[in-house]
Amino acid sequence: MIKLVEYIIKQLVDSPDKVKVEELEENDISVYHVTVNVEDRGRVIGRGGKTIKAIRALVNAASSKVNRKSVVKIID
Repeated sequence: MIKLVEYIIKQLVDSPDKVKVEELEENDISVYHVTVNVEDRGRVIGRGGKTIKAIRALVNAASSKVNRKSVVKIID
C-alpha cells in the first residue's frame, strides 16, 4: 500500500525525489505520513482539499480489499 501512496503523490508533484512516505501502525490502522517539498504541498492538497480527499478515497478503497483501515496525513 505504501507503494501506491508514493506513486500517486510522485505523479502530482514537481519534485518527486523529495517525496517521503512512512507507514506507521496505530491500533490496527495503517497511517501514512507523507512529506513533500513546501512548493508542492498545495498540489497534493488541492483546491479546497479535493486532491487529498481523492487520494484518501483511493487508499481506503485499496485497503478495504485486504480488510484494513488506512489514513493519509500530510506532514509539515
